[in-house]
Amino acid sequence: MSTATESVTLPATVVRLGDGRVGQMTQFYGLYARELVKTFRNPWVIVITLVQPFMWLAFFGGMLSQVPSSELDQFLLHAPPGTGYLSFLLPGVLSTGMLAIGMFGAMSTIQDKRFGFMKRILITPTSKATVYLSKALGSATRGLVQIPVMMAAALAFGVTLHGNALGWLASISGLVLLGVGFSAFFLAITASSTDWQTPGVISNFITMPLMFASGAMFPTSIYPKWMQDIASVNPVGFSAQLSRDVMTYGQFSGSDLTYLAYLAAFAVLMIAVGTALASRYLKVE
Repeated sequence: MSTATESVTLPATVVRLGDGRVGQMTQFYGLYARELVKTFRNPWVIVITLVQPFMWLAFFGGMLSQVPSSELDQFLLHAPPGTGYLSFLLPGVLSTGMLAIGMFGAMSTIQDKRFGFMKRILITPTSKATVYLSKALGSATRGLVQIPVMMAAALAFGVTLHGNALGWLASISGLVLLGVGFSAFFLAITASSTDWQTPGVISNFITMPLMFASGAMFPTSIYPKWMQDIASVNPVGFSAQLSRDVMTYGQFSGSDLTYLAYLAAFAVLMIAVGTALASRYLKVE
């Protein structure tokens, strides 16, 4: 029996595991799938994701639902005659829901840090950018769960939905881009934190101004000038107006393509900035 040691050549895919673009993409898909599994294994996350926008539609919309439509149309909404407030509110609630969903992604990241999962991931060849992007897109995907539920709730409340397939595709794309942008934003500003309170504090500080100075709840024509200035650059307002044009008014025009382009630019910018910050500052301790 020969005592010579035979050489063994490992496949390139084994030698380069975790190295290069293919390896990072594989790890991204694994981490992204984990985010989705975590969501659907936690019933409370799903309940909160679904119930919160539904409560806005039920309580906030119900508060004004008894006001005669003629008065709403003339003095408040400036919408086509007969358009109820719930029809006006629905696109805004969908957009503000995507604004708030980023906070859950930030809390999930802090949880991973506190329980050691992030440390185990960061000592592997997985890049910080890959971890960050999987978290951001996983958080945005979680927000999409609320869309079909809100549609069903709106129909139950008697809302009539309008628009064609192209308009609806643009509307949902706008919501996706808004969710991705704010998920990336919240994760970027909490990348270096391990404090449970940080996401909530930052979310409360940012969410309220962006929600009310957006046109999501009321038309910007009744705002004071300084709030109109905020609304003119607020991506929540762009998403709400895009969805409102489609769902409430049944129209899809060139201005809606401008809204969609603005939301795409916002999402790309937040991902680019967030990836750079996460690559430098994402840490466990």
